[in-house]
Amino acid sequence: MQKKIKDTSKRITKTVKSYSASYMKTNILFLSFVVTSVLNATLLRYLTVKNYFDVFPILADLAVVVIIGAFGYFFKPKNQFKYFTTLSIFFTILCIINSMYYTNYLSFASLSLLQTSLQIVDVADAVVENVMELKDFSYIWAPIALFFLNHALKKKDYYKKVSEIEVGKVRALNTMVFGLVVVGVFISTLNSVDISRLGKQWNREFIVMRFGLYTYQINDVISSLKPQISPLFGYDEKARSFREYYDKRSQETHTDNEYTNVFKGKNLLVIHAESMQQFVMDLEFNGEELTPNLNRLASEGLFFSNFYAQESVGTSSDTEFTFNTALMPATSGTVFISYWDREYVTIPKLLKEQGYYAFSMHGNKGSMWNRDTVHTKTLGYDKFYSYNDFEIDETIGLGLSDQSFFRQAVPKIQEIQEKNKNFYGTLIMLSNHTPFSDIEHLPDPIEVDYKYETTNPETGKTETVSAPYMEGTKLGNYFKFVHYADSAIGQLFEDLDEAGILDNTVVVIYGDHDAKLKQSEFEYFYNYDPYTDSVLDKDDPNYRDVDFYDYELNRNVPLIIWTKDHANDEKYTKEITKVMGMYDVLPTLGNMFGFTDPYALGHDIFSIDENVVIFPDGNWLTDKMYYNHQKGEGKVLHDGDTVSIDYIEKYNTMSEEVLDVSDSIIVYDLIKKQDEAKKIVDDYNK
Repeated sequence: MQKKIKDTSKRITKTVKSYSASYMKTNILFLSFVVTSVLNATLLRYLTVKNYFDVFPILADLAVVVIIGAFGYFFKPKNQFKYFTTLSIFFTILCIINSMYYTNYLSFASLSLLQTSLQIVDVADAVVENVMELKDFSYIWAPIALFFLNHALKKKDYYKKVSEIEVGKVRALNTMVFGLVVVGVFISTLNSVDISRLGKQWNREFIVMRFGLYTYQINDVISSLKPQISPLFGYDEKARSFREYYDKRSQETHTDNEYTNVFKGKNLLVIHAESMQQFVMDLEFNGEELTPNLNRLASEGLFFSNFYAQESVGTSSDTEFTFNTALMPATSGTVFISYWDREYVTIPKLLKEQGYYAFSMHGNKGSMWNRDTVHTKTLGYDKFYSYNDFEIDETIGLGLSDQSFFRQAVPKIQEIQEKNKNFYGTLIMLSNHTPFSDIEHLPDPIEVDYKYETTNPETGKTETVSAPYMEGTKLGNYFKFVHYADSAIGQLFEDLDEAGILDNTVVVIYGDHDAKLKQSEFEYFYNYDPYTDSVLDKDDPNYRDVDFYDYELNRNVPLIIWTKDHANDEKYTKEITKVMGMYDVLPTLGNMFGFTDPYALGHDIFSIDENVVIFPDGNWLTDKMYYNHQKGEGKVLHDGDTVSIDYIEKYNTMSEEVLDVSDSIIVYDLIKKQDEAKKIVDDYNK
């Protein structure tokens, strides 16, 4: 009996070895395609999220590549090279795009970005200068390897030999079955949290880390179709969650505070300061302030020094949306491109109910981010002034210079003021936009070197030496554009005051998002040694490490609420250090101007004890902690503070709830449907 078992075992082993050897010899091209594609996806994770040793995303990538590759067997062996090479090129392009995107935004690209391809054309220089790096093209070896392999196989009559034994349909079926087995093994490793995050898609870094690149891209395609597909499915569940969330919010107590209605009846002018980060307000170069005008306005107004943008792939357009609606950006695509036809409660609409005239102005093309449609039809501005409404007499960076834009805007605002009781206006700046390379057009750019005095050993005289410091760096160029933008703001205030516009006007200045500069730029900035013209070694006691949390916390942007008639009143001239997000602006201004948005996700910053800023990727920030949802870890911000597991779970739950409710409002047009249902009930009860 034992002999029979051994003989059977040997025969099976021999058969398996023989079949394996035969399979390997007659499937060289397919196996090479699978290996190179999976290795490229692993290389991407090595260069981005660093979990290249994790077996789960490798399994997921393997399953996708095997199943898609199986269809190659429906072609004759001599034609399979075209199929596999086409797929290899496609996968390589996916890796390159995601590598470039992660390098600059610490996230992964979405198919929905293709819907904004026209926007990329207008900022092509920024893409070339800020996005492309040599490492981002390290994936092109895969299709090149297949090309040379195919050449070698042809010389050996490989395809002729394979065609004599291969039954394409059988191999395709067997390969698909193997791929499905791998899928089954992978699925068995998932838990409910993994599946939930895959469905929601907003935590892209986690999805690539857990599900691999190719599963992420397939899931992203499905998510990108949500504008067309989602409204057809799942409405009842989302509508129920929507009602429950706002029923709970309505039970929160609302009390007046010292800022309630303080600005009611005043004009409101908003300055959207492109790429303006707050840390620049603390900088001087050789005794010259980088932002003297912002510094002065911050000291004369309410200055929110712990204020963060909450933008996603839509960058400036996301900020315009969140500022005006107190909702989060869409989790897939952008509201301005994919969801502009929904109904939202906005600042322009709420102020128009009080008799305000609402307008917005921007020196760029109106088609950029679909603004010419969204600003009037979606956000509710009465008029959007764009490229064709201004004389393009001076260009800096991407278009009309900020100084010329402001100079031409003032008489337009003056005319609006003369014709209307009150106005709400938004001025969108442009010059301080990446790639920050158009230095030659900046008037009198600030020097960002480091000057110091030293004694000449030969003459004994004191000399001034200039070390390059930030000159010639991207961050240094950014500082030059910041200084220019600040000077434009200063001139704008002078012109507004001379025109009599500031007498009854509240001015709000906010940075729309950070400058999108790399972490390495800040490591150089903080660790430069001017005396040796080099960067400090990491072992140096004065070296400042810029880790993930330093970089993220440094992305805060300025928010200033300024009025001319309260410049010396302590109530209106102080710094507010409580953490605050873009979705808190509408409720805060609403309390001051006397309007309310029942669907706002943020809070009046003066009416809440502890606030939380929730970011589109699920990360969140309070005055105590920054939490990284992707990695499941956080940083306590102040020595002596402690946070409990319950504290973290509370804000994790809140983060997911806010993101889900906001996305449901956007995708399912729930505000419109809720208002329609309420009207039907009200009409019935009359």
